Amino acid sequence: MPRPRTLSDEQLLDMVLVLVHAEGPDAASFGAVSKISGLSGSTLVQRFGTKAAMLRACLLRAWDRLDMETARLIQSVPTSSGGAIDLLVGLSKDYGDDAASYAEGLLLLREDLRDPALRARGAAWGRTLAEALDQCLHAQGKKPLGRLMLSQWQGCLLWWCFEPQGSIEAYVRGELKQFLETSGQSGTT
Repeated sequence: MPRPRTLSDEQLLDMVLVLVHAEGPDAASFGAVSKISGLSGSTLVQRFGTKAAMLRACLLRAWDRLDMETARLIQSVPTSSGGAIDLLVGLSKDYGDDAASYAEGLLLLREDLRDPALRARGAAWGRTLAEALDQCLHAQGKKPLGRLMLSQWQGCLLWWCFEPQGSIEAYVRGELKQFLETSGQSGTT
């Protein structure tokens, strides 16, 4: 009879994700995860098989969490241009407080782009966000306004890193408001 698990896969993957966020994807070795989890290396090998499979499972867990947060935010914002801004500002909070934190997150993006399953999750997330933004902006028939706003958001996150003046949330809000005003949408309703 197998021993009961002291840590669920979700708990373990959340620990791995903390490690990956702090030290980068290459730090997620069986030895390092063994230290933070208290599980033996052989237990980790039994659960995941390889370091690459463990990292993939960790990043799929991160996508699951992001999808849940995105769905929560979509449900919580009004269908207005202000709601579109609030949605993206809400998602910006996990990008860190400084350029170095954002840069560490780019290492995770590198892993997402290398793996077809992770890349597919990112593409699906982008479609979900673009559709939600189109609804907020009442842009049916004016597509791809939601996708353009999504691209603007990702670009302004990058530019904030070069000139991090003020909080990321305030910067994103200001940039997206200006984008909507320039595109003929009101940025405040």
